[in-house]
Amino acid sequence: MFTGIIEEIGTVQHVRTSGQSMELIITAQQVLTDVRLGDSIAVNGTCLTVTAFTGSTFTTDVMPETFRATSLHNARTGTRVNLERAMPADGRFGGHFVTGHVDGTAIVAESRHIENSLVMQLTLPPGNTSYVLPKGSIALDGTSLTIFKVAGDMISISLIPHTQKSTVLAERKPGDRVNVEFDLLAKYTEKMLLSAASPEKKPITASLLEENGFL
Repeated sequence: MFTGIIEEIGTVQHVRTSGQSMELIITAQQVLTDVRLGDSIAVNGTCLTVTAFTGSTFTTDVMPETFRATSLHNARTGTRVNLERAMPADGRFGGHFVTGHVDGTAIVAESRHIENSLVMQLTLPPGNTSYVLPKGSIALDGTSLTIFKVAGDMISISLIPHTQKSTVLAERKPGDRVNVEFDLLAKYTEKMLLSAASPEKKPITASLLEENGFL
C-alpha cells in the first residue's frame, strides 16, 4: 500500500528488455535507506519488487502484464521516475489509498502554467469515467492528486510548485503517457453496486444506493 506522496525522483541506470519483460536498475537515495530484498517500491506508480540493491541502486523486474499496462516499457537509460516506498503500518496517509496496481495510461492533452500552478488536461483510458469526479482523488505516475474538472473522458489537475519540483509530472508534454490508478474506493463501490444489481443489471440510481446503505 502506498499514499501517492513521492519520496524522490530516481534515474534509470540500466534497462534489459527480453520480449515483453524487463529488468530495471534504478539509482536512488532516500528509498534505499532501509531497503531489503523483496521490498515493494512504486516506480511511476507501479508496485515493483526489489530483487537486488547496492548503496545507490536497486534492481527490479517488469513482467509482461506490467509491460503492456503501464508506461514503463518506454523506460530508457536516463529516464527519471517517481519513487515511493510501501507505507509502514505506523505511517501517515498524506495522499490517499494507492495500491500500485496501474489501471492503464492516460495521454497528456495540454499542459500550461497559470500563475504558480501547472494545469494539465489528460485523456483517460476508455471505459473509466465512472471512477472520476471533481474533487476526487487519482494517482498519476504514482502521485496523489485532486481532480478539479471532468469533461467526458478528460480530466484536469493542477500541480502546486512543490509537486512540480518533486515529481516527474511537470516534465510531461502533450502526447506523453502517464500511469493511472483510479480511486480504490470508487472501484470497490462500483463492484458492490453492480453485484447488488445482478442478475437484472439494474442501473445505479439513488434508490439503489439507499437500499445498499450508501445514502
